[in-house]
Amino acid sequence: MKKWLVGGSVRDALLGRPVNDHDWVVVGASPQELLDQGYLPVGKDFPVFLHPQTKEEVALARTERKTAPGYHGFAFHADPGVTLEDDLQRRDLTINAMAQDEDGRIVDPYHGRADLDAKLLRHVSPAFAEDPVRILRLARFAARFDGFTVAPETEALMEQMVEAGEVDALVAERVWQEIARGLMEDRPSRMFEVLRGCGALARLLPEVDRLWGVPQPEAHHPEIDTGVHLMMVLDAAARLGAPLAVRYACLGHDLGKGTTPPDEWPRHIAHEARSVTLVEEMSERLRVPADCRETAVTVAREHGNVHRSASLDASAIVRLLDRCDAWRRPERFADVLLACECDARGRLGLEGEPYPQRERLLGALKAARGVDTAAVAAQATEQGRQGPAIADAIRRARQDAVGVFLQPLAP
Repeated sequence: MKKWLVGGSVRDALLGRPVNDHDWVVVGASPQELLDQGYLPVGKDFPVFLHPQTKEEVALARTERKTAPGYHGFAFHADPGVTLEDDLQRRDLTINAMAQDEDGRIVDPYHGRADLDAKLLRHVSPAFAEDPVRILRLARFAARFDGFTVAPETEALMEQMVEAGEVDALVAERVWQEIARGLMEDRPSRMFEVLRGCGALARLLPEVDRLWGVPQPEAHHPEIDTGVHLMMVLDAAARLGAPLAVRYACLGHDLGKGTTPPDEWPRHIAHEARSVTLVEEMSERLRVPADCRETAVTVAREHGNVHRSASLDASAIVRLLDRCDAWRRPERFADVLLACECDARGRLGLEGEPYPQRERLLGALKAARGVDTAAVAAQATEQGRQGPAIADAIRRARQDAVGVFLQPLAP
């Protein structure tokens, strides 16, 4: 029995990146031998165990066979006769198909180290085509590793997979898991560019795919193309260290522009309402978590108003805060504003421009939340007001507080 460090931990060490998780493969052992040594079984579909001391995952070397379409359509085979090379051959990319023994010796039968040096994402074998999730994983790696490109033969294979309908068999939860992870990488735009290049984006996120080729007014969008703008917005979100809810909101903020009739280009009248509908549909289809969905809907509806907020008076700002449910969800409102800043900075030549709207609206919210609403309500009740009249008194008090905040500082 021999144990090997495999996959991402070997790859990241060679790249000089932090290694957070260690994946181990055991060759020449049976499940019973591992159980006899105190390993704890955790795998449901194939033999995976936890080391009795370190609790790191250890898997038996295995092969796999395609039995049905989609991600779950595999049968796995593991026994002491499966070699390390057999196990590495079933992996997705050459850069993930290296192993290192406990003495530091690296085994690289599929030339992953050469592809690391060449910054190439290349499939190990034709078996790549059996698992459509690998298209998403490869796209995610493109977003993670700066400067990496897809090998031409791998690009062609992914196109064949899309044409064969393999990505159509993916379950929503798996698609969202990979999209969410890709959004959190350093250059999320690369994930969508790779998916678009092989045709998978049109199948998985048609609302996003149809943004390319749609023009916008050059005065506001020097980059003009809506798809190009979206990629710039996503990368701006990465530069600003935005959380997932913000990055997903950025993804959906302009979807309505993809449904503007061409005879109305480059203007996109009322695209916000269409964007809301499309974000809701996309979120339902992918089973997106509620915080991401709610943030995205709010940004799709309100980003234009936030951009124009420098011209809004106290009354209009309080109405905006109402629509954003900022009283109960101030943290989400802060995320909405961050997404709007990403939108503003995702424009050609404007990437470093300040976005004072964010600070101004956060200050307005702080001022309005400083109102003692219980005291205002009590006073209104003493004056004989009821129901809507009390709510109106609270609104006016908040409006007054915002008005004071907006007044210019005395010289």
